[in-house]
Amino acid sequence: MRIVLAPMEGVVDPLMRQVLTGINQYDLCVTEFIRVVDMLLPKKVFYRLCPELHQGGKTDSGTDVRVQLLGQSPQWLAENAYRAVDLGSAGVDLNCGCPSKTVNGSNGGAALLKEPEVIYQAVKGMRGAVPDKPVSVKVRLGWECKSQRLEIADAAYQGGASELTVHGRTRADGYRADRIDWNAISDMNQGIAIPVIANGEIWQLDDAERCLALSGCDDLMLGRGALAMPNLCNVIKLKAEPMPWREVLDLLIRYSGLECRGDKHLYFSNRIKQWLKYVVCSYPEADALFSDIRPCRKTDEILAILDRHQHQWEG
Repeated sequence: MRIVLAPMEGVVDPLMRQVLTGINQYDLCVTEFIRVVDMLLPKKVFYRLCPELHQGGKTDSGTDVRVQLLGQSPQWLAENAYRAVDLGSAGVDLNCGCPSKTVNGSNGGAALLKEPEVIYQAVKGMRGAVPDKPVSVKVRLGWECKSQRLEIADAAYQGGASELTVHGRTRADGYRADRIDWNAISDMNQGIAIPVIANGEIWQLDDAERCLALSGCDDLMLGRGALAMPNLCNVIKLKAEPMPWREVLDLLIRYSGLECRGDKHLYFSNRIKQWLKYVVCSYPEADALFSDIRPCRKTDEILAILDRHQHQWEG
């Protein structure tokens, strides 16, 4: 089984990839998307979102990182795919799943699900640019309904994709838990001769096992669940015990120390709160910590609260 760490815009950034791959046996990470419109982007754009390119396209712990592109122009996606791989990316990924209204309004992300032919042409362009490297595609089951899901899968396959990740909801479903449909991934998996990676609503080992059984897939991509239970990858892959709360708290403090280096501290308040919102889903103990931190904006205040909670658990 392979397990991939999902690309979550504004959440799974280089530091989060470093932290989570450092404690798990992930097989691959996919970056936040790089928006491609009508030009070859400068190298600095790739390095900013994927600094791992400076070290062979791997995290500090050696996990491969794949650059994700978002756009619809075959020509410009191709040129930027070539640049990503040339800089050291472990292949390239096409985003056809982002449900953001801003992204979709520019005919990017999940908007491509309405026109499988556009997916086909985009993937074909990228494959032509990097014939010897992985080209992956991330999709949902459809835009408003699932009726085109086989056509969507076939478009990616016929375009030359190496593998397809399917989030088991439509764009209209958003992230509603009751709308997840791992069953619907199954016929997409059976209909194409490339690996299909199942994604969506995997929070614990039981979810992973049911998802694999219903989808027929061999591989998984973890998103929000990977943040809610920081060692979820190893819980699924190695049948490890979920990380105890005290260790999660230590990890949050270690992450805080890394986040506060240099000018990163400007975003620290939002990032730590964002992560804690997910952690609360798996750890009731995190609720009190989140309540204490929520009104704080200053880094020193947040660090002091983390330190206090750590001492309480040690005591």
